[in-house]
Amino acid sequence: MAGWVEKRGENKWRLNVPGGTGPDGKRKVFRKNVEAPSKREAEKLLDLFAAEVLRGQYVEPSKLTFGQFVKRWLRDYAEPNLAPKTVHRYRQMLETRILPAMGHLKIEQIKPLHLMEFYKNLQEDGIREDGKPGGLSERTILHHHRLISAILQDAVEWQVIPSNPASRVKPPRVKKKQAACYDEEQIAAMLAALEKEDLKHRVLVYLAVFTGLRRGEIMGIEWKHINLETGTLEVRQAAQYIPGQGQFTKGPKNEMSVRTLTLPAFLVDMLKRYKKHWLEHRIKLGDLWQGSDRLFTTWDGRPGHPEWPSQWFSKFIKKHNLPPLNFHGLRHVNATLMINQGLPVKVISARLGHSNVGTTMDIYGHLLKSADREAAVRLEQVFQKIKGQA
Repeated sequence: MAGWVEKRGENKWRLNVPGGTGPDGKRKVFRKNVEAPSKREAEKLLDLFAAEVLRGQYVEPSKLTFGQFVKRWLRDYAEPNLAPKTVHRYRQMLETRILPAMGHLKIEQIKPLHLMEFYKNLQEDGIREDGKPGGLSERTILHHHRLISAILQDAVEWQVIPSNPASRVKPPRVKKKQAACYDEEQIAAMLAALEKEDLKHRVLVYLAVFTGLRRGEIMGIEWKHINLETGTLEVRQAAQYIPGQGQFTKGPKNEMSVRTLTLPAFLVDMLKRYKKHWLEHRIKLGDLWQGSDRLFTTWDGRPGHPEWPSQWFSKFIKKHNLPPLNFHGLRHVNATLMINQGLPVKVISARLGHSNVGTTMDIYGHLLKSADREAAVRLEQVFQKIKGQA
């Protein structure tokens, strides 16, 4: 074992690793303060520290910039543990605004005032990349704050800095936005307009409205995931697209997103008709077919682009003069329909693939309260009816 440990207090240790001689001829020693419950555990940390010094990867905290730490954080934490699309979004936020503003700062010198000034700058006119007037929204600034805080908290956990300056900064307050949705009359108008579209597009929208699947989950469905005899659909993967990386599939969003849904009978019948049409088209193409088993493909059988539903649905809405709604809004339509039918929150949460019931309550709490009031009115009507018969 190279180096030695020094006890500096209760569960506090200093790791020392010799690193040759400096320009003045004196022995250079790399030091690092850590917390460990025992000397044996501290010596284990010393071995890791010594290996880091030997590989030339150690940067003294007094010299380590936020930008250097972010590079390591992306490599050692984000890329191995987070979804590719999440990493891509984080890189965009970091490279576009965070690192240009803070990357040069020594990580141990970052103070709450630095963050407060950064968030203030994000609110200034001209900061937006889309050319629109005004600064970034409170929600976007909050996303930046959460990312910075997560990175700095990992710096604390990795014993690079003693505390997280972001924890002392109050992020912008974001007003809760109710999920954009259609009422039953608007849903009926949309479905009526949908009858003028071809079968492929009708199936796309019906799947979204009556299963509540996420866009990526819909585009990841293969025929092997659907049992037309039992009327069930297995959600096992999601299709995604990242600029520069192309299309790929990944597991669903969370553990609860891996689920099996029972489909309504009318949707099963529609899928049977669509499969017949799909098979006829594949046979017609012969050797030109690219071999995909996806429900939604390009004309020659390649997996359809994960963003295709949003692009098509936007044109469909405008074409039929329907109220503004994005494709993800159809997931909210599904939730609204289930809530209005009085289904238990646990069932709604499971069908939507939420990680927990709390997520469902957070998104649809206002609708659930309305349904609860409606339930009270109906119970009152039942009581009065029974009372009148007594």
